[in-house]
Amino acid sequence: MARGSTGHKRQRGSIQTLPSGSLRVKVYAGHDAPTGQKHYLTEVIPAGPRASSLAEKARTRLLSEVDDRRNPRTRATLNQLLDRYLEVLDVGPTTKPRYERDVRLRLRPVLGSLPLSKLEPDLVERFYAQLRVCRERCGGKVRHIKHRTEKPHECDDRCRQVPCEPLSASSIRSLHWVLNSALKCAVRWRWIGTNPLDVVEPPPAPTPQPKPPAPAEAAQILTEASKDPDWGALIWTAMTTGARRGELCALWREDLDLDAKVLTVAHSMKLIDKRWVRLDTKTHQQRRIALDDDTVEILREHLARADAIAAQLGIKIGPSGHLFTLTPDASVAMNPDTVTQRYDRMVKRLGIDTTLHKLRHYSATELIAAGVDIRTVAGRLGHGGGGTTTLKVYAAWVSEVDQRAAQALARRLPRPTL
Repeated sequence: MARGSTGHKRQRGSIQTLPSGSLRVKVYAGHDAPTGQKHYLTEVIPAGPRASSLAEKARTRLLSEVDDRRNPRTRATLNQLLDRYLEVLDVGPTTKPRYERDVRLRLRPVLGSLPLSKLEPDLVERFYAQLRVCRERCGGKVRHIKHRTEKPHECDDRCRQVPCEPLSASSIRSLHWVLNSALKCAVRWRWIGTNPLDVVEPPPAPTPQPKPPAPAEAAQILTEASKDPDWGALIWTAMTTGARRGELCALWREDLDLDAKVLTVAHSMKLIDKRWVRLDTKTHQQRRIALDDDTVEILREHLARADAIAAQLGIKIGPSGHLFTLTPDASVAMNPDTVTQRYDRMVKRLGIDTTLHKLRHYSATELIAAGVDIRTVAGRLGHGGGGTTTLKVYAAWVSEVDQRAAQALARRLPRPTL
């Protein structure tokens, strides 16, 4: 036995008698991660004949949680965790503002003040259930007041009466992803022992239901758009390439090779701090899209018109000039929102219920209907996963083409003779 040892191991944790006669069990659990202060687990045992025995069992259990690192290592609230999470979050410049908006509008007002140890699965699931009824959690009222501020105030015209509307399943899934990601960080940083969202099921992803314009509607749209040849060139290119609106607006002249009949899509216009900025594409990859002869001719005429107007003003447009622009020197990209608004007004005049994004659906479905393989369609659209996304979104059209193939095969088979 070592010199000076008494042979007795120091007892971990303490049991104190409170003035009420109850017993308070207290166990040291390390330092609080955010504050650096000492962190203790405590539990109060009501007074009674078995209080001492129950207190000893509680002390043993708390010590076991500490040793197994199953206990919360902090008294931090969800707000504190979200602050740290957003500080270290490494995502794209357009993604982080969306996460910050979800945190500011949905998570902080309802769950932010809760200690992480109190964030239980049933609490989160009730929160999701309330959002499925009303995004403002009004309890299912027909209408309620959306106040301009959470602070005490006198309502005026800025406090609007709004209808009770549910939050979409995709928005709730987004909230779940942000919250789950933050709690995974908390486990990794040892702020908490387990992630309570491991057993929480987010709403199922909505079934994709692309509704492209019918061929007759597409013809109407092109006819109307072509009344302004430059606008018609943009809409035609959107239909034939399936490019996103931000990608179309970000195209430079050097991205177009008319001789090789290829369009290179390497950038997209993205909204950063209320400014449109030319950055890489959504999938962070460039793609080369083959162009048909009609598209090449339409774009050649489009460039010739722009060059003629620039020459009249003594301007020569260089390779970094925007392919689609409203300025004579092609130095400024078209605003993607402006493109969407103009398209919406146009189809409304035509009485067609569609959107600009559905031109991507049109391009994909027409290619699939023509028998083009899924990987090629995915490559033209810029879908990741080797065609997985394309197949998931456009499965209905794949099935339709399969049915056509079956009917065609059946027509060619000889009838059996009985």
